[in-house]
Amino acid sequence: MSSGVSALSGHRVGNFSQTPLVRRRSLVEVIVKPGKRVGGNIADEEYDSAQASNTGHSAPVGGKRTTLDADLLGHRRPRDPINPNMPNVARMYDYFLGGNDNLAADRAAAEEALKLNPNARECARANRAFLGRAVRFLAERGVRQFLDIGSGLPAVGNVHQVAQAVMPDARTVYVDHDAVVLCHGRALLATDEHTIVVEADMRDPATILECAAERLDFSEPVAVLLVASLHFVLPEEDPYGIVRYLMGGTAPGSYLVVSHVLRTETTVRAVAAYARASAPVALRSEEEIAGFFEAVGAELVEPGLVRVPLWRPEMAVGLAALDAARVDFVGGVGWRP
Repeated sequence: MSSGVSALSGHRVGNFSQTPLVRRRSLVEVIVKPGKRVGGNIADEEYDSAQASNTGHSAPVGGKRTTLDADLLGHRRPRDPINPNMPNVARMYDYFLGGNDNLAADRAAAEEALKLNPNARECARANRAFLGRAVRFLAERGVRQFLDIGSGLPAVGNVHQVAQAVMPDARTVYVDHDAVVLCHGRALLATDEHTIVVEADMRDPATILECAAERLDFSEPVAVLLVASLHFVLPEEDPYGIVRYLMGGTAPGSYLVVSHVLRTETTVRAVAAYARASAPVALRSEEEIAGFFEAVGAELVEPGLVRVPLWRPEMAVGLAALDAARVDFVGGVGWRP
């Protein structure tokens, strides 16, 4: 993956350009035709898997089993039907990255966000670049298993591609709850025996670990990626408990990767654009975001929790600092002993 925002300016490159779509329409446009009402989930028979019950879930922690509070499991949300008139946070993010897989409602909401925060597009692209650098850093450290939760729509430099460029046998599990994301992911991401896409809500960590075990060996270290996803988990949904449960299911030596929108005057204004979108935004302070690492006893690797352009930048530090001044996104990588 090449560095910098320019690497993210185009979406249909490499294998994407070979996707057999009519007149280069996006897959969203193929699935959700303008003017056609979509009355339910797409391809329900394909996507609907057996749902685990709301009680009795457990995850291994140091060789023991720990039960997740049934109240936390109760926060799992039913998957929303595709509504072309409702802005979708994954498709808005795709628009910020310069992708094609978005609809008119998504573009309108994204443009509203840009009016409230002119740096929103730069924030998204800086966050995407952080993801690539973090995955490459971990792969170079010998990590060969990646659990990407809230993976979103495919874009340039997907996790399995970055990891396999360093470790050809690296295994990746993508997790999402959005019907369109799942359709894209299964078409464009699950392209080799080491990579799968599973349907699960991040608010149901027990199901995530159960599904991910189809491809990942949880007796070995795993990198759990919660990149630009936790700010869609509201305080009453116990985000810290979710992270504790997820990391509790991993072996010592595993890593936690988090990026999160920072609460600033600008972002407080900008979240109004998400009021009608598929998921509300929960802004947090730097201390609250650091709390995700503290909750699982993860030690932050250098340079710690910083604005994402400053996390091991591939450009001159001075240039990265200029970018960081405009990016209200922080990120970090923590190692769990």
